Amino acid sequence: MPQVVITLAEGRTPAQIRDLLHEVHAAVLRTTNTRPEYIRVVVHEVPRSHWATGDVTLTEMDAAGTGQSGTATDERDDRDSTRNPVTAADEEQS
Repeated sequence: MPQVVITLAEGRTPAQIRDLLHEVHAAVLRTTNTRPEYIRVVVHEVPRSHWATGDVTLTEMDAAGTGQSGTATDERDDRDSTRNPVTAADEEQS
C-alpha cells in the first residue's frame, strides 16, 4: 500500500491542495502496480513562521521580500532550469 507524505509551507488554496492530491495519486497509480483504493496521499501544511532556512523563517523572508511567497503565483514554473536551477533553499521554501 503506497503512502506519500508531502510537507508544504502554508499558503496554497484548497483547490491547489486538491489538485496536488489528485496529481500525486494519479502518478502513483500510473507508476505502481497497485489498486487506487490502496494509495494514501497526505499533505501537511506547516505555518510559515514554523519553517526556517538558515535561521530565517519563511515569514521573515516574506516580510523582507527575500523569499518566494509560496502562494498561488509561484514564478518558478516559468524558469529555464538550465539557466536558473532550483536550489535546495528554493525547494525548502516551497
